[in-house]
This record gives sequence, structure tokens and C-alpha cells, in this order.
Amino acid sequence: MTAEIADAIAASPFAALGLSAPLLRAILDEQYASPSPVQAEVIPHALTGADVLACAQTGTGKTAAFVLPILQRLASEPMADGRRPIRALVITPTRELAAQIAERASVYGRYLRLRHTVVYGGVNQRRQELALREQPDLVVATPGRLLDLMQQKLIKLDGITHFVVDEADRMLDMGFLPSVRRIFGALPAARQVLLFSATMPKAIEGLAEAMLRNPVRVSIAPAVTTAEGVEQSVMFVARADKRALLEDVLRDGSVERALVFTRTKHGANRLSQQLDRAGIATQAIHGDKSQSARENALAAFRHGTARVLVATDVAARGIDVDGVSHVINFDLPNVAESYVHRIGRTGRAGALGRAISFCDHEERALLTDIERFIRRRLPVSGGQDPRSAPPPAKHARRPQAATAMPRASRSAK
Repeated sequence: MTAEIADAIAASPFAALGLSAPLLRAILDEQYASPSPVQAEVIPHALTGADVLACAQTGTGKTAAFVLPILQRLASEPMADGRRPIRALVITPTRELAAQIAERASVYGRYLRLRHTVVYGGVNQRRQELALREQPDLVVATPGRLLDLMQQKLIKLDGITHFVVDEADRMLDMGFLPSVRRIFGALPAARQVLLFSATMPKAIEGLAEAMLRNPVRVSIAPAVTTAEGVEQSVMFVARADKRALLEDVLRDGSVERALVFTRTKHGANRLSQQLDRAGIATQAIHGDKSQSARENALAAFRHGTARVLVATDVAARGIDVDGVSHVINFDLPNVAESYVHRIGRTGRAGALGRAISFCDHEERALLTDIERFIRRRLPVSGGQDPRSAPPPAKHARRPQAATAMPRASRSAK
């Protein structure tokens, strides 16, 4: 290490959090300027071994908030001779998010002699079995595949000292809480638990009460807000005219990379094919796609060979792609909170972004719900504003989730 690098490490704002030199050097390589609020609050407590209950959305830098201190504690904790158990476990609801967390562990741990692997469903299990035989220190997993491996006695959790539950409310939405409780029940009594959730409904509060001991509570802000760097607007359009309007919007030169949300998997596939036929390079991603197809679609979107990614809400909180200039809600979400998560895919890391929502006649009640939830009226950028007239009757929808946390500016993912 050169004297110049050593000086830069010592001067890093991250040094004040108590992070070690190898981690600070990795952060320096990534050119992160300063810790995000969730990192500044969580990392010092996590380094002491305290349990942490953090209310933080995707995009706040929460991945670094738990990966960095866990890597440091793993590197500093002595190992028994001849035994290399799995010592840290991160569970997360989606395959994409699991892969991204594992990628961040590689980046942040590049100067540490630690091993990690990722396990999730939708792919052949054999390669994951071989990776587990290499005795990783850290495993990132989705609940379903992890339970399968546990039942087959291919993975043991008796050596876990650090346990992270990420996107806990998403776990609730996807029906994974029973699986999370089963996994937790297999852990040793002496372990640190870090639980992260964008919202805190009663079920998550109950989960935290059962799993955490005297936790440090971290809450970035109490009110629902959307990103300051995202310019939001609504365009009123007849349903039959939505596709033509989308093509016009996407042909605008300011649209560098766009994430388009539809309500259904079939709608995502159909819209992607229609845009391709119109000469707009597009990929689709949703829950029915195979893992390899999802990875190929994300790679094409990241590398720019597909300028547009059409997705269902499976992508709203599981995709982290830099440089998304526009989020377009082709269909408004049925749950208002999903709007906040969708548009959080743009305007990240201090960049500016734009979120455009298409609203047809039948979606006016959904728009009203969204505006009430975010506590602001969306400006109109196209079509005639019908909001001065009474909205159509609402169809029955499930209750909205509890209040979401705002997305803070971040430097590290």
C-alpha cells in the first residue's frame, strides 16, 4: 500500500465509523464520498455486536450498512483449528437481490481473506452444493433454496454468529415469514441479528420482537416521501393508446435507460415484444422467467444492448442498475406503496431521474390512492386532467402496507 493510499484511507469519512483499513481501501476503490444516513447509524452499532432493527428502503445504502460490519467482524474473529463453519447468513426475498448482495460482498471484501457464496432457486443445485463444500464464511440465500439444502443436510447453521434478514416486509408480502422463522429456529442461541425493512407492519414488529434482543432501532425519517432527485408526473391516456404513447416517450433522446412497469407477467411479455417490433430494444423480467433468462435480461439492460426493461413488481425492490434515467408506470400499481419502490429505481446516488405514470380512466382511483400516500399531487405532463371530476368507484383492493420510509441520499450501495 502506497503512502498516498494510506493517507486517503485515513482521511475517508468512513474511517470515523470504525471500519478497518482493508474495508476502507475497498470503499476508496469504489470512490464513495461519504456514508449514507443508514450507514452512519447502523455500522458503529453493528460493529459492537448489537442487534439492529433498521427501517430503510432499497436505495439508501443499506447493503453496505450490514455487509461492511459483518465482513469486519468475520475477519477479526478467530476460527477454531480445522473447522470452518458458515459464520454469517443473509436471507433476502429475491434471487436478484441475493446476487447483488453477494456481488457487494465481493467488492467490499476484496482485501480480506474471506469466502462467500450465494444460493437461490431457479438454477441447478449442484454448483451451489460444490460452493458450500468450499466452507464459505458468509452465505447469501433466498429462503426456499436454503430450506431445501437444510432438509437435505447439505448446509449447517450451527456455526452462525451473524444473521441478517433483508427486505423483511417483502418477505411478508411473498409469504416467506414462516420460512424465516424456521431458519431462525436452526440458529445457535448466541448470534447477532440485523433486520432491515422498508416498512414496519405489525407482523414485522412481531418478528423482530421474537428474533432480536434489546435491538438498536434505526429510523431515517418517519414520513413517506419520494426521492428529491426524481421529477414525477402523470399522463392521462386511454388504455388503447398507452402503447403508442410509450413508444413516443421512449423515442425521446433524453431517455437513456428506462424501466417500464406493467401489472401482469403476460402484459410484460406482450409489451416487450411489441416494443421490439417497433424497433426499440427491450427485455422483459418477471417471476415466470427462468433464472438464466432473468440474468440475461438484466445483463442486456446493464450493458445497454437493451435500452428498455419491462418488469412486474418483482423488480421494484430487487434490481439495482445504475443509470436508469426514467421509470415509466405503464400500469399504475394496485398498492400505493409500490409506486414509491418503483420510482426509487431512478434518481439514485445523487443523480437526477424522471418518473412518468400513465393513467387511464379505470386507474383514476389508484392515482388518488398514490397521491394520498405520497402526500402530493402529481403534475400533469400529458392528456387532459380529469381529477376535478368525481373519480370512478373503487374496486375492492387489499389494505395498503404500513407507512414506508423515505429513501435517503447514498454514496455506497
